[in-house]
Amino acid sequence: WFSGDDVYMSNENERQEYVLNENGIIFVGNARYIEARGWYYGQFQDLLNICLTMLDLSLYYRQDPAMDVSRRGDPKYVGRVISSMINGNDNDNGVLLGKWQGSFHSHENPSRWDGSVVILKKWRQDNYRPVQYGQCWVFAGVMCTVLRCLGIPTRLVSNFNSAHDVDRNLSIDKYYDSSGRSLNISKDSTWDYHVWNESWFVRPDLGRAYNGWQVLDATPQEQSRG
Repeated sequence: WFSGDDVYMSNENERQEYVLNENGIIFVGNARYIEARGWYYGQFQDLLNICLTMLDLSLYYRQDPAMDVSRRGDPKYVGRVISSMINGNDNDNGVLLGKWQGSFHSHENPSRWDGSVVILKKWRQDNYRPVQYGQCWVFAGVMCTVLRCLGIPTRLVSNFNSAHDVDRNLSIDKYYDSSGRSLNISKDSTWDYHVWNESWFVRPDLGRAYNGWQVLDATPQEQSRG
């Protein structure tokens, strides 16, 4: 609400939606069958200490506590730390472990989650061991909760037929032999859908033209060239 803040949002309707709203819809599925899932963000449900602990457990804080704390007023930095801590796939006490195939026996199937509060509280109850399991919309839903709790306006974005280019040439490469048979050479792929976050803040490092919605993605990605 303060016009001098890096996360100032002038539109009152947008503040109500992207800061204060505790309920939302996440779109998943595929381009021909889009499903709307209800999600409870619950950013005001006694989660602040959990979110602050998340900052203290991050590799950023453990590597240089003084530097980390000094940058916690910068939403660019906080967004990057939180996007790392939402997933636990890099052994940093993150909130959720991602899994996309195989059995979910003895742990929660990602499709059964419908809100962030139970996930974040289970993470704390389990002594900050990653909750099993999450997929993109779950990572995005929990990240939205944490960033809204910390006062950063945040929303979810769903994209269908999402190109996943592993060699960074901005194309999805497919190979065929002389008779037209597909060759399984390229690791590029197209996902049915993907869900990530956008947060609202200014970018003094880039200039006024870049102020506004900034992309953040907490899903642990496959690496491209390391």
